[in-house]
Amino acid sequence: MDGMQIALPVLGIVAAAAVTFYAVSFAEIGEKTFRDLDESEESENGGGFKSSLSSRERRARRKADKQFKP
Repeated sequence: MDGMQIALPVLGIVAAAAVTFYAVSFAEIGEKTFRDLDESEESENGGGFKSSLSSRERRARRKADKQFKP
C-alpha cells in the first residue's frame, strides 16, 4: 500500500470535519444573534408583541422618542 492511498482519504475526512464544524458554528452564531435581536425588540416594546404598526403610528412613536430624548 502506498502512503498516498491512506493519506488522501484521511485528509478528505479532516477537511470535511473542519467545514462542518465552521458551518455549524456560524449557524449557531447567527441564530444567537437573531434571538438576541428579538429579545431586545421585545424589551423595547414593553415585552408585548404588536403584529404591525401603521406608518402613522410608527412616525408618531419616532417623533415622541426624538422629543423625549435631549
